[in-house]
Amino acid sequence: MSFKPTLMQLAHEDSLRLNVLFAQPVQAIRLNEATMTLHALTAKGEAKIRLNPTTRDEQYLRWLREWLSLKVTGSPGGYPVFLQRWTRTGHARNNLEQMLLLGEPEAVVAVVHNPDLSHEVASRAWWAYPSADTARRLLEKSTVVYGSLGQELASYLLEFLPFEEQALDIVDTVRLCLQGELISQLEREQLWNRAKRKNPFYIGFLHAEAKQIPLSSTPHPQAAQLELALQTALVADNPFAKALQQSLSAEGQNWLQTLLFALEKPADQEVVISLFCAIQRRFNLKFAEPRGIEVKLALQRAAAYCQGIGTPRELETVLKLMPTEQSSYLYNLLVLAQLGEDSLNTVFGGSDAVGSVMRKHLEPLVKPIQQAANGLLGVNQ
Repeated sequence: MSFKPTLMQLAHEDSLRLNVLFAQPVQAIRLNEATMTLHALTAKGEAKIRLNPTTRDEQYLRWLREWLSLKVTGSPGGYPVFLQRWTRTGHARNNLEQMLLLGEPEAVVAVVHNPDLSHEVASRAWWAYPSADTARRLLEKSTVVYGSLGQELASYLLEFLPFEEQALDIVDTVRLCLQGELISQLEREQLWNRAKRKNPFYIGFLHAEAKQIPLSSTPHPQAAQLELALQTALVADNPFAKALQQSLSAEGQNWLQTLLFALEKPADQEVVISLFCAIQRRFNLKFAEPRGIEVKLALQRAAAYCQGIGTPRELETVLKLMPTEQSSYLYNLLVLAQLGEDSLNTVFGGSDAVGSVMRKHLEPLVKPIQQAANGLLGVNQ
């Protein structure tokens, strides 16, 4: 077989130490290419082997990965790193434990993108390839967020945050760190204070639960009266009644205020898309038409619904219960609830503008959103 010469080309002492190492259960392998050192995670702790290359480092590492692949999988083929896009969408269904033994960072990336990751395998993957992106992908799994690893990953991301260069990575880091009890109240307030200087932080807060927003808004002055009027619909779990109640609550008012902050100076198109995804996720209401329509159409349909034209049945129930003089709150809610990522198609289609030029293009879309948010906040413009 073609693999046998490769075995002979590994230094004798390396081959011997590798065989001794794999005589016990090995949980993960990490290769430090700069120092030519193999690190292994075992049940007894961490072990390491200083390699003795017999040729160029790059060639020797390839032979080593072939050895690992043969030992772990029975084939010297290794991990197909060229399948990067496929594995980064969570489609890899290989044996996850085996993939962590190949000494290949891209194999670890495939593992952390797997949606069915256990906390134990996640911990091994973090040891094998500790990086900001690895931490973010792991914190997308609830088993990690509520396990012992979660706070360690959040602390790592907070420490690395000042060095993030991509605005969307900042959004994701803030969003993920605000889950559960991963960070302290002080750390949350520090993130919020940084948002005043860097817009993407606000969008991270929009993706999180509204209770994570460190503002001190009070419920809307009309919240109690509307809740009383909509009591029967709320008891029946009417989604439109619940969305309106949520928006007028203290937490809902905090979220709407944060939305206004986030709309002031978005940095680039990816951040704006994330902002609109947050809006779509927040107002998860069902309409006959798809979510994410153009804002002009959203305004027209909101007005029509409030007039009883084509009104969804559950929304019609709410309209009948609401005092007429307070129907504007429902109208503003409906405007926001119809928007989403696809609302940006006509603005960003064929355009790569960023900064002030992008914000100029966004004005016709942003102004109605600001008006709707202010309307729910009880602010007269």
